[in-house]
Amino acid sequence: MQNDAETLAFDDAGLAGQLFGPLNAHLELIADASGAELQTRGTELTVRSASPARRSLLLNLFAQCYGLLRQGRSLRGEDLLQGYEELLRDPQARLEKLFRDAGLVVSPRKTIMARNTSQRQYMELLRSHEMVFATGPAGTGKTYLAVAVAVAMLAARRVKKIILTRPAVEAGERLGFLPGDMQEKVDPYLRPLYDALGDMFGPQGLLQKQEAGVIEVAPLAFMRGRTLNDAFLILDEAQNTTREQMKMFLTRMGFGSRAAITGDITQIDLPPSGRDGGQEGESRSGLIHALRVLSGVRGVAFHQFHSSDVVRHPLVGRIVDAYDRYEKN
Repeated sequence: MQNDAETLAFDDAGLAGQLFGPLNAHLELIADASGAELQTRGTELTVRSASPARRSLLLNLFAQCYGLLRQGRSLRGEDLLQGYEELLRDPQARLEKLFRDAGLVVSPRKTIMARNTSQRQYMELLRSHEMVFATGPAGTGKTYLAVAVAVAMLAARRVKKIILTRPAVEAGERLGFLPGDMQEKVDPYLRPLYDALGDMFGPQGLLQKQEAGVIEVAPLAFMRGRTLNDAFLILDEAQNTTREQMKMFLTRMGFGSRAAITGDITQIDLPPSGRDGGQEGESRSGLIHALRVLSGVRGVAFHQFHSSDVVRHPLVGRIVDAYDRYEKN
């Protein structure tokens, strides 16, 4: 063994294969993130790095993750990345506690994991408050985690149905000019919501829930005039609601209901108002207005995600960094 390398041996070839990932894909993710060289031979893993602290951290990571696999937990590459980032913050961290506290079982075969401290705080707010506003850039998990908490509450019978909605008209487009019937017109706008639900239920399970009326995905205009009891309401892309639409949505809540409102206030697509002295999109945004009006209202919580909370594949992070460097130069 060289001075810059240390080896860890595992006693179960099947579990070692799960730890390393298909074609060592998990190891490649950790190698990309850490800059260390990871090599396998049978059930042995060799960690090569000039930094003793980095070698120690990685050996600790793989030893703890192997222990989790022995306990029957399944781990994805993203879980190893999360464990690595947690150990960077706290070398004494126990990953078993991290995954237990951050995990949310949404189906017998699906567990959703919070990927960072901000996501864990957000999930706690969704569990403990009747209404939660979440703002921040794309990729932070605002909507996906809200759907996950809603599905978990549905499974626990804390709510009887889930309703997901978003503004159907963006960037000035009008549905009347799009081809197809109403369902075909609005489906492209709602596709991200379908994707999140399909990831948790599977295509067939989602279809069954929709046919039973347990899950409803609809454009915001379809919410008018309804009062919804025992439901988990999720409003996505809320920055593109007008003040009137936002007030309409917020007042749909009935007894036993909860609501999550998500959006990115830097991505407002509302066209200027046509009235005299017409307002710009930002001043018309129902989300920005609601954040001001509802500050301090009991039962309403607010969570702000930042660009540092974006969950990215390491390669995506390097691509973004490369573009940033290019723009600066």
